Amino acid sequence: MTPSPDVDPDWSQWRRPGPTAAQRRRDGWLALAVVAGSATATVLVNSTGATAVPALPEQLLLGIAVAAPLAVRRRYPLVVPVLVGIAFIAAQWRQVGDNLLPSIALFIAIYTAGAWGADRVAARRVRIAVIVAMFAWLGFGLVRFLVRPSPFEGVVGPLDPVLASVLYSIGFNMMFFLSAYYFGGMAWLSARRQAELAHRAEQLRLSQEQNTRGALVAERVRIARDLHDVVAHHVSVMGVQAGAARRVLDRDPELARSALHTVEETARTAIGELRGLLGVLRDEPDEDPGTPDESPGLAQLPELAALARSTGLEVAHGVYGDPRPVPEGVALSAYRIVQESLTNVVKHAHARKADVRVRYLEEALEVEVADDGRGPSGAPGRAGFGLVGMRERVAVHGGRLEAGPRRGGGYRVRARFPA
Repeated sequence: MTPSPDVDPDWSQWRRPGPTAAQRRRDGWLALAVVAGSATATVLVNSTGATAVPALPEQLLLGIAVAAPLAVRRRYPLVVPVLVGIAFIAAQWRQVGDNLLPSIALFIAIYTAGAWGADRVAARRVRIAVIVAMFAWLGFGLVRFLVRPSPFEGVVGPLDPVLASVLYSIGFNMMFFLSAYYFGGMAWLSARRQAELAHRAEQLRLSQEQNTRGALVAERVRIARDLHDVVAHHVSVMGVQAGAARRVLDRDPELARSALHTVEETARTAIGELRGLLGVLRDEPDEDPGTPDESPGLAQLPELAALARSTGLEVAHGVYGDPRPVPEGVALSAYRIVQESLTNVVKHAHARKADVRVRYLEEALEVEVADDGRGPSGAPGRAGFGLVGMRERVAVHGGRLEAGPRRGGGYRVRARFPA
């Protein structure tokens, strides 16, 4: 079972993936090495005259039968230990001279069943069955050993020589088989932990990608708000001034020239702000994004009020409380809210006066823009993207925005940022 990265799987049901092509090739080379080692050991043992039965060709065939199944040990992990166990007992029954390499092959086969068996219950049963069969064969061999004449006549030691030989055989084989059983199970657990770590890493990567996409979307929304604020405000001022210049061009060229000069300055200001905004987009991650002075803030509110006055609107600007430094993000948001509010006053309010107030309260910074206009029916722009952008800007800093008609006429926008 290969779990999906976006689902937290039940790891108790995990199944180890099948062997890769490289692992199958390594298994083939391992079987070939064990066959070669077994053949070499068999020839050497027979050359010493230590064994006479069976004939050398039969011993070689039995050695191959024990080692050859290792070539497919990871593809058929539950079949290989059974085949190797049968061949091992047959070789022992025929008294093949070499026991080292067949024992190694048996150890690897039992280990592989624990490390690669997909069905964990079946893997446990196969390993236990093979181990029980091996101990049964060991018991049979010990019985044959005990009924023979003792080869330990005259041997003196703290234990009876026959009892010592039996205990040694039982202890050695128990350690041998339990080691194969234990390390096979540990290999399977290690593989599962690696799969779980890989799954967690993939989940983390996907989560990081989602966070990155979310951050990009949020940044695009922020940039869209800034573009809306910059373009809407300055273009509104330029439209009012251009209209005024057109109306007085024939009878008052000097006033028309002043209005056109305001249009020119406003256009330059808008272009400068747009260039700075686009420069942020072009900045490389390791480049300096600029100093705080490059972003407008509370210090630029008098200029904003003066620009609104150039449209013929009476704008009063007041600061109340003891001024103190505020975070750059809060200052920028406050500036944009005042900018958007004055833009709406110029475009929609049909107002004569506007009042811009900045209050440094004990636990908050408050900016307010109020006008005495009546506004057109439906008040376009006041409930549109501009107002939504204001609410988002204030919400980012955990603040509160109030916007609505005033008693006695006019409209008020008040934003409160926690200190």
